[in-house]
Amino acid sequence: MIANMIEIHAKATPFDAGVFVASCDKGLPANLMAMGRINIPSIVVTGGVMDAGPDLLTLEQLGAISARYERGEISREELEFAKHNACPSCGACSFMGTASTMQVTAEALGLMLPGTALLPATSSDLREFAREAGRQSVWLSEHNLCPRDIVTKESFENLIMVHGAISGSTNSLLHIPAIAREFGIEMSADDFDRLHRGAHYLLNVRPAGEWPAQFFYYAGGVPRIMEEIKSMLHLDVMTVTGKTLGENLEDLKNNGYYEKCGRYLEKWNLKREDIIRPFDQAFGTDGSIAILHGNLAPEGAVVKHTVVPHEMFQATLKARPFDCEEDAIHAVLTHEVKPGDAVIIRYEGPKGSGMPEMFYTTVAIASDPELGASIALITDGRFSGASKGPAIGHVSPEAAVGGPIALIEEGDLIRINIPERSLSIVGIAGKEMEPAEVDAVLAERRAAWKPKANRYTSGTLKFFTEHAVSAIQGGYME
Repeated sequence: MIANMIEIHAKATPFDAGVFVASCDKGLPANLMAMGRINIPSIVVTGGVMDAGPDLLTLEQLGAISARYERGEISREELEFAKHNACPSCGACSFMGTASTMQVTAEALGLMLPGTALLPATSSDLREFAREAGRQSVWLSEHNLCPRDIVTKESFENLIMVHGAISGSTNSLLHIPAIAREFGIEMSADDFDRLHRGAHYLLNVRPAGEWPAQFFYYAGGVPRIMEEIKSMLHLDVMTVTGKTLGENLEDLKNNGYYEKCGRYLEKWNLKREDIIRPFDQAFGTDGSIAILHGNLAPEGAVVKHTVVPHEMFQATLKARPFDCEEDAIHAVLTHEVKPGDAVIIRYEGPKGSGMPEMFYTTVAIASDPELGASIALITDGRFSGASKGPAIGHVSPEAAVGGPIALIEEGDLIRINIPERSLSIVGIAGKEMEPAEVDAVLAERRAAWKPKANRYTSGTLKFFTEHAVSAIQGGYME
């Protein structure tokens, strides 16, 4: 919808060039989609990242703090303090959530000036780079260098390698294929899985790591990540500078960029390696995203395995199905959900409800010392970029179209195997069965299943739920 509005304005009044200003989860991918669609000389400027609060408090911690309050573990005053201090400035939330991942996306595609993603929103550097971007937009217009001249399939492959290195948001599986589509390029969930295998995960930033996202820039930002994984990138792709990625990286080593970033880090008595590890000292070498398939997710499902407890990499759990998130989170907070359960939240996919994020349920689980490493959340909905813990989303086909997730009943056995990339129903009513027997039961249930009426009878969400594609294909409409 946002991309449509930008297209309308761009087509109504001719522009020589565009400076696209956005920062957050939906606005930035929409701007990138519009850039590919209207294809005039363009550059992106983002609003950067907010500062952390007292004791490096950041917004993604609020879910766990709220869950602790609901469980009676902290006082109302402690909760209110956190709520009033977690967002002390403007800018994207200070963790590698969807907003930060999308800023990195714009730079990794070559559509921002090098080193300008996730600048601290309160720094003078952001204003300086914004002016430079304006000057560069004039150069782009004079040379008629347009987004589709810059962005290629190889640009998107570079982006996914960077995504693996930073442990980027799972919502990228919605946004990046939708952006690619506007550039006439096909990128699938299986491309993510293929490229993440062997990708070096390097970034020690929340929610998977230790530090707020402002430290990403202090350590050298996207260019430092790219420098570390250079052997895995296409260095000959074009960028908005009019130079290739490889040329940009060489320029940054010679123009004082890294020294400038490092001075910020010195104030915290930290080394670059504390934030961005060297290539050969990676946290892991299997990226951060896995695409699971099986009779529960024939088209696929998404898991961010870098934030999943190792106990949940291979597990067989008993299903506890819920038809909305509100019922599920109540069951988690009141401990109706027990260790060994699989919390199934369904009818929350693109056609079911518009695909809201299941953030508070994930943090209620991840912050619970009993449940965090003993249960899993499986949904046809999506998660916040701040989510961590045993959470599997984007299960496709979704419940609203009769996908297998709609057929699960209480006590069915669900097997998760992340190393083997599988997600399957392996038993009925607590009893493990052969695959053919499970298929027969599911066929009986499918024959009796009836679709739910669309919960939206008018307006934008009615239009979206009627035209949205499967979540595993991306966040766009047909």
